[in-house]
Amino acid sequence: SVPGTKVELTVSCRNLLDMDTFSKSDPVVVLFVQVSGSSEWKEFGRTEVIDNTLNPDFVRKFVLDYYFEEKQNLRFDVPPGSHSALLGAQDFLGQAFVALGEVIGSQRGRLERPLTGVPGKRCGTILLLAEELSNCRDIVTMQLCANKLDKKDFFGKSDPFLVFYRSNEDGTFTICHKTEVVKNTLNPVWQPFTIPVRALCNGDYDRTVKIDVYDWDRDGSHDFIGEFATSYRELSRAQSQFTVYEVLNPRKKCKKKKYVNSGTVTLLSFSVESEFTFVDYIRGGTQLNFTVAIDFTASNGLPSQPTSLHYASPYQLSAYALALKAVGEIIQDYDSDKLFPAYGFGAKVPPDGKISHQFPLNNNVENPSCAGIEGVLESYLQSLRTVQLYGPTNFAPVINQVAGTAAQVTDGSQYHVLLIITDGVISDMLQTKEAIVTASSLPMSIIIVGVGPAEFEAMEELDGDEVRLSSRGRYAERDIVQFVPFRDYVDDSGNQVLSMARLAKDVLAEIPEQLLSYMKTRDIKPRRADPE
Repeated sequence: SVPGTKVELTVSCRNLLDMDTFSKSDPVVVLFVQVSGSSEWKEFGRTEVIDNTLNPDFVRKFVLDYYFEEKQNLRFDVPPGSHSALLGAQDFLGQAFVALGEVIGSQRGRLERPLTGVPGKRCGTILLLAEELSNCRDIVTMQLCANKLDKKDFFGKSDPFLVFYRSNEDGTFTICHKTEVVKNTLNPVWQPFTIPVRALCNGDYDRTVKIDVYDWDRDGSHDFIGEFATSYRELSRAQSQFTVYEVLNPRKKCKKKKYVNSGTVTLLSFSVESEFTFVDYIRGGTQLNFTVAIDFTASNGLPSQPTSLHYASPYQLSAYALALKAVGEIIQDYDSDKLFPAYGFGAKVPPDGKISHQFPLNNNVENPSCAGIEGVLESYLQSLRTVQLYGPTNFAPVINQVAGTAAQVTDGSQYHVLLIITDGVISDMLQTKEAIVTASSLPMSIIIVGVGPAEFEAMEELDGDEVRLSSRGRYAERDIVQFVPFRDYVDDSGNQVLSMARLAKDVLAEIPEQLLSYMKTRDIKPRRADPE
């Protein structure tokens, strides 16, 4: 896959503890990264040591791969500096824990955290600035042609195509682009094509890009015509002049004294454009608003029975609670007020036992928001004790409710994510399809987690990955639904942390693309983070 987004962290500290009697401390910051799904921490790197200051601004930066869909836990330790090679507790200046998503989700990508860890002392603060490395988002468009390529086919001329490879750190090559085949010519002109810079060279402009020229054969045994090497930097010079490359076939070169080349390839045009990324929008102030809807229909089974999908034992959360926690804990880093509207559907609600498909879990119609994921969990458990599980399973009301909110602000400053957790036996399929098709033109995404043993064909249809969802002849403008069955993530070894991290990863992986597709179709540019 294409290398992911790279984020650069800049570190400063303010008001560090003064440990040295004769001069100020000589601080250094060590970054540890938590190994996904375990409690183990690995040292990632350290800044330089700055002598004699309590307010260091470190020059050495940390460059991390960033994944929206994963909880990437970081720990910053401030040992006392260079003079004690062993990190002894006696001179420890403090530490801070933070998720990478929290830094990126902070205003303008800046986060200040108190340092803790020295009992009874104020340890000052650590300041983190996250910036996406700019060359991650450039997209190149280029066009090539060739002249006098070797004739490979017995009857006609050759049918040439090009294959591009980027070189990896370890000297191996990874294929990153194939042109189309131009039939029966030794002087082909290929169509222009676009490719992300990071796919071409992983952001390193001087890294080798290898290009092979082949003659296409129907049976798949394409004949090698020759090869040439270049780099992104060399290709980019073509903005001002044509660049001509000699195509060489090493085998022929060895055999024939008079061999010159197997033809030439000319770079006709080369241009670069910047693409906006998910991080640009988040840093520009786009807020993700997270709403939860939980299935309270009778098909889940009585919550007091161990066979119920809502059953929570003293030792284990229910499937509903686990799915909510897994997804919510990542999303909440991007939601500044940490207030989540939470609804239930398909139950009879007190006092008069009316069936409701969008009752607030906190029982407050005026303000259905719960404080943090913990608040949602609390209200969910409270509701289980007060409502009567009933039916039918209607999704449309809660989808329309969130769509109504999303429709109020469409300038790109707000984006809504609705998490529906359900046992999947849906009653209002037609209305739900209609609601999703309407919502597909709004700044929102829907995540559906299916719990329990049901067959989830209806959910797969809503997901729209295979076939674009439609309702009464209208097609969804974009794919906004992501469905996963919870049972695929409950592993037998019982490592819940790891399997829930995998669940979150899979349901959240499409959100950045869905947000970008909304912004793109509306031509909304990220707001520039105000210069300091």
